[in-house]
Amino acid sequence: MGLLRSAAGDAVLTCLWVASVSTLGTLTYLSATALSVPPQSATGLLLTTALASALVLLFSVLGALLGGASFNPATTVAFRAAGLRPDASLLSLAVRFPAQAAGGVAGANAILRLMPAKYKHMLRGPSLRVDLHTGAAAEGALTFGICLAALVIFVKGPRSLLVKVWLLAMATVGLVVVGSSYTGPAMNPANAFGWAYVNDWHNTWDQFFVYWICPFVGATLAGWAFRLLFPIEKPKEKKA
Repeated sequence: MGLLRSAAGDAVLTCLWVASVSTLGTLTYLSATALSVPPQSATGLLLTTALASALVLLFSVLGALLGGASFNPATTVAFRAAGLRPDASLLSLAVRFPAQAAGGVAGANAILRLMPAKYKHMLRGPSLRVDLHTGAAAEGALTFGICLAALVIFVKGPRSLLVKVWLLAMATVGLVVVGSSYTGPAMNPANAFGWAYVNDWHNTWDQFFVYWICPFVGATLAGWAFRLLFPIEKPKEKKA
């Protein structure tokens, strides 16, 4: 029952995340227009980072309220590989990842219905913009980057939650800019699957290889790299 409750929390949180994060481009455009600055300028990127920070903070709180729910399978894999999620058994992953994928589908469908027609063209999910192997390598590398950043920031970073969130948002926006001409990017298999489903691209090898297999490889390597950089200290045995 506990596992099913966790999976349900993941589905709800992922649905809300995919629907919300998909509006960042539109919100940046509206904010930049209101301030009379170009959305693609440095100020526009600062606005995007601020909006992303607000989302990450909000969803950190929501995730805690939902009993530790997660909206990104890749980060779950990374924290497990780093030895920081002993509760993430293979059985739990086998149940929670499909729930997150279903949540991604629901979120993508929801925002497509709710977004005003004049802004719908701004809703773009991750898409492969290069050849298969280049895209796979890029998505894997980008996922490695964001997962390692999340591990370092949240485990070894500053104590302030606001500073942690801001640093993670900066890393995310930076990697999105770098990967925009390759795979979108997603750095989140559930988000990628949601948009692939609404575009009838979810059951292809390209989608599975680029947005599931390679991100999981990148996330696992990020977890191992974190353990190499910051070995887990074993408790000292008391002398008799």
